[in-house]
Amino acid sequence: MNAEIDTQTEIASPARVKTAGEADRELITLYEISKILSSSLDFAKSVRGVLNVLLSYLDMHHGVVSMVHQEEHLRIVGALDGVDVGGVGAILEVEKGVSGKILSAGMPIVIPNIAEEPAFVNRTGRNLTECDGVAYVGVPIKVGRECLGVLSIDRWPDGGRRVSFERDVRILSLVATLIGQTYQLHQRVAAEREQLIEDKHRLQKQLQGSYDIENIVGRSQRIKDVFADVHQVAPVNATVLFRGESGTGKEAVAHAVHYLSTRAKGPFVKVNCAALTETLLESELFGHEKGAFTGATSERKGRFEMAHGGTLFLDEIGDITPAFQAKLLRVLQEHEFERVGGSKTIRTDFRLVAATNRNLEDAVKSGQFRADLYFRLNVITIFLPPLRERKEDIPLLIDFFLLRYNRENNRSLKIAAEAVELFKRCNWPGNVRELENCVERAATMTRGSVIREVDMRCQQGQCFSSSLLEVTKIRGSFPTIKIAPAVLPSAQSQPEPARIGDDLPDARASTDGDEPQFVSERERLIDALEKCGWVQAKAARLLGLTPRQIGYALKKYKVEVRSF
Repeated sequence: MNAEIDTQTEIASPARVKTAGEADRELITLYEISKILSSSLDFAKSVRGVLNVLLSYLDMHHGVVSMVHQEEHLRIVGALDGVDVGGVGAILEVEKGVSGKILSAGMPIVIPNIAEEPAFVNRTGRNLTECDGVAYVGVPIKVGRECLGVLSIDRWPDGGRRVSFERDVRILSLVATLIGQTYQLHQRVAAEREQLIEDKHRLQKQLQGSYDIENIVGRSQRIKDVFADVHQVAPVNATVLFRGESGTGKEAVAHAVHYLSTRAKGPFVKVNCAALTETLLESELFGHEKGAFTGATSERKGRFEMAHGGTLFLDEIGDITPAFQAKLLRVLQEHEFERVGGSKTIRTDFRLVAATNRNLEDAVKSGQFRADLYFRLNVITIFLPPLRERKEDIPLLIDFFLLRYNRENNRSLKIAAEAVELFKRCNWPGNVRELENCVERAATMTRGSVIREVDMRCQQGQCFSSSLLEVTKIRGSFPTIKIAPAVLPSAQSQPEPARIGDDLPDARASTDGDEPQFVSERERLIDALEKCGWVQAKAARLLGLTPRQIGYALKKYKVEVRSF
C-alpha cells in the first residue's frame, strides 16, 4: 500500500485568499484542508499541511495538534510556528494544562490573554513576555462523542480590530472534525493492513507446517527413508521424480519438498496431466496469446510462467501423450518456451517436481514414453512405498483421520482394538487414500461412540477392492535393477543362446517316471493353472513367478483364462 496518493490538486495562494471576503475565505480554507487530508495516507504530513493552511490563510499562529496516546497522555503529531516541546512525538500529561481540560471536558476553551491566565502552564515553550494580548483557542478533536485529541492555535492582536472568537471556534471545530475523521480512517486502514499482514504470515506458517515432512504421518523404516531422502534433496534445485502406487501421498511429499526448499516463499504450482487433453494441457502449461485459437479472447499466462521463482509439480506425468512429450523436452532442459500462438521466447526459473504411478521403464521399452524425456525426469527418483509394506503406520493414520473427522463433524468417536487389527490385515490396493475413505465411512455409519469390527464394510460383504490388488501390483510395479558380476569371456565358455521358455522355470520335459512329461512350456503353464483352480496368484507361487510374469506368460502363449 503506497504511503502517498498522487493528486493533481492546486492550492490557492494565501494572497488570493486574503483578498477574498470573510465567508469566502472560510470556505476556501475548509476546501484546501479537505483536499490535504484526502491526498495522503501519512497522517502526520497531512496535519502539518492543515496547520500551514490555518496559519497562512486565517492569520493564526502557534498551531498544535495532539492525539490521545495510551488513554492517559496526549502525543503531539503536528506543530508549527515556534513550538518547542521536544519535537513531534512529545508526550503531554492530561492532568496539567489547558489541553488536558479540553480533552476531559470535550468542550472548546478560549483564553483571551494567555499572559494574564495563571492556569496556562505554557508547556509548548512560548515566550510569555512577548505574548501580552495573545489569545489561545483550543477545540477537541471528536468523532461522535469520542474525544480523540486537541487542536489549538494562538490568535495575535490585529491592530485595533476586534477578534471574533466565535468565528475561530466554529472554523477550528469544523477542521477538528475533519482531522478526527481522517485520523479514525487512517487508524482503521493501518489496523486492517496489520491484520492482513498477520493473516498472511499465519497462513503461510500454517501452509508450510501442513506440508512439513515431519507432519506426514508415519514412523516405519520405509517412510523414514523417504523423509531422509526428501530432507536431502529439498535444499537443491535438481528435478525430483516421485514414484509409487496411486494414493501413497506423492503430492503431499511434493509439497514438503517445496516448503523445505529455498523456494518456499515462491509459488507452488501444480498440474494434473492426466485430467487434461493434449490441447488443453499445452495451453495450461505454456499459456496462449490473444487469438491463438477459437475462444482465446485474451492473453493468458501458463503454469511455467506462474511457477517463476517457485516449484512446478506435474502429477501423473506418465499419462501424457507421446506427441506432447516432445514439446516438454526444451522447456525442461532450457527453461524457455513460447506461448501457444506466439513467437516471443519466454524464460522462466522454476524447479520441476513430477510424480507418476506408471512403470516408465516398460513404457519406454514399448515406445509409449520417450527415452530422452525419461532421462530428463529421472534425475532424483524417490519411491513411495505402498501402505501394505508399512502396516505399522496404519494405527497412526487411523488416529489422524479419525481425529480430523471428529473435529470436522463435532463428534468424539473412538476405535476399538479389534477394528484396528482388521485394518492392519487388509492389503489396501488404494493405499492411504483408500484407508482414509474407509475410516470416514466406518465413522459415519457407526451408531455408537466406538467403531467396532462389525462396522467395517468388509465384514458386511461390501468391500470389493481386494480384487484390485493384483491389478494395482502389476500397474504399479517397478523394476529392480540387479548388476551382474562381470565375467571375462574365455574360449572354453561361450554364452548360451536365449531360449523362448526361459521365463518359466524348469520348462523342459521331465524324465522322472513320477512326474508328467511336458512337450512345451505352454502345457506346463496350463497344468499349473489347473492344479490351482485357474487362480493366477496361486499358479504363480507354484511356478515361482510373480503375478506380472505369469500374466505376461499367459499373453505370450495365448492361454485363455477360465472362469468358474
